[in-house]
Amino acid sequence: MFDLTIYGTGLAVALGLGIIAWLFSIPRRDVSIVDSLWSIFFLVLTLTYVQLAPAAVERSYLVVFIVTVWAVRLSLYISMRNWGQPEDRRYQAIRADNEPGFWFKSLYVVFGLQAVLAWIISLPLLGAVLGDAPLGWLDYLALTLWLIGFGFEAIGDQQLARFKADPANQGQVMDKGLWRYTRHPNYFGEACLWWGYTLFAIAAGAWWGLLGGALMTFLLLRVSGVALLEKDIGERRPAYRDYIARTNAFFPGPPSRSRS
Repeated sequence: MFDLTIYGTGLAVALGLGIIAWLFSIPRRDVSIVDSLWSIFFLVLTLTYVQLAPAAVERSYLVVFIVTVWAVRLSLYISMRNWGQPEDRRYQAIRADNEPGFWFKSLYVVFGLQAVLAWIISLPLLGAVLGDAPLGWLDYLALTLWLIGFGFEAIGDQQLARFKADPANQGQVMDKGLWRYTRHPNYFGEACLWWGYTLFAIAAGAWWGLLGGALMTFLLLRVSGVALLEKDIGERRPAYRDYIARTNAFFPGPPSRSRS
């Protein structure tokens, strides 16, 4: 069922999209655009896989629809959040470590790397649209998990944006709403989304889609998500240390009064 030709075409498409974004970033001297592009990689990859698949079934159309909803919302949210802002501090640090010539190095250090990562992680999307098995209980479980994840991510993003927009909250720690139960409701939601995609792949007979869900979860927990964001936040924001002490990092749970 795995089709190397279709999957390889996906890599070419992802790299092409990354190159276009890289060219756009050069005159702006800002590679933060790659954050807005991240979810779009998966949308373009999914559409590519569906176009090249021998046949499309109900699952294929369902996956295309939910990937589109997720990708467009996340890309728009990040674009609006970053509009008019300087380059993200993460990329400023990468830029400083790769000068001189970062304008060129960013092609592979930033855009190429993310294109390849997105391509690898897209395995469950490939599996979900290539399979021709009829919809079953596992698909409905996958959709339920996706809805939970989408809710956590979208609501968490909205709550944080509203919190930051209030000048009275300057320097404060967001610990209301979903953020009361997990320090990263958006990352938890993202993981749920991807395990939903992975269950769709398994329902289609593509067990190898597990790699995508596992890799995304690892990145969220250990690389570009929780670990990176909290690397030195306790030093920069002392109030966050108390938040860490009483609130789960990833999985939602009641805050611990005993540690506050």
